[in-house]
Amino acid sequence: MNFLKAKWKNLILINYVIDPKILLPYVPKHTTLDFYDNKCYISLVGFLFEDTKVLGIKFPKHINFEEVNLRFYVKHNEKRGVVFIKEIVPKPLITSIANGIYHEHYETHEMSHLNSEEMNTYGYQWKVNDKSQSFRVTTKESHIPIEENSEAEFIAEHYYGYTKHKDKTFEYEVKHPTWHQKQILDYNINVDFGETYGKTFEFLNHVKPSSIIFTEGSQVSVENKTTINAD
Repeated sequence: MNFLKAKWKNLILINYVIDPKILLPYVPKHTTLDFYDNKCYISLVGFLFEDTKVLGIKFPKHINFEEVNLRFYVKHNEKRGVVFIKEIVPKPLITSIANGIYHEHYETHEMSHLNSEEMNTYGYQWKVNDKSQSFRVTTKESHIPIEENSEAEFIAEHYYGYTKHKDKTFEYEVKHPTWHQKQILDYNINVDFGETYGKTFEFLNHVKPSSIIFTEGSQVSVENKTTINAD
């Protein structure tokens, strides 16, 4: 049985080019940074969990909720995956399960979302130390494919997660079909990266994104974790 099944909906991926030296302390053992066109990326990502089941069980009041995370990209052999700096959710039980079982870096904060399909406008909001943080996008109505070998494909098509925990590295597989995207018409980012993610990432307050991707998402399954060792 997989660990988690849910629908990931209305994903916004805000992508920045970053000096790889900044990320080296966060890279799990047996993985290496993944690059696209000789560039290293970090992404601010927001999306909705819907119809969530953990080990086949729907926990009351923990079925539909928001998540915002900051992540970067690594490889283990031929597997391409992501590492999370921090994941924010509004449900303390989710934080407890994810940190306890997967040794992830979840925090619980007050959250809300914007979902206006009529206006094609979507966004996420949360509070850290009583300060509001938010981002939103407005898109075209129609879907377009994610082009092969594009930056968007590099960002979206990572199917493994890696977690650094003490001297161990955990791996889990994330299964979902290939996504389509909607073209971004407008966006707004009101995020204090230093407040939310620490001084190391404060510089992102003054950096323009290299790209922003929106996809409606799909059904997703997250497999149980395994420990990886040197090959």
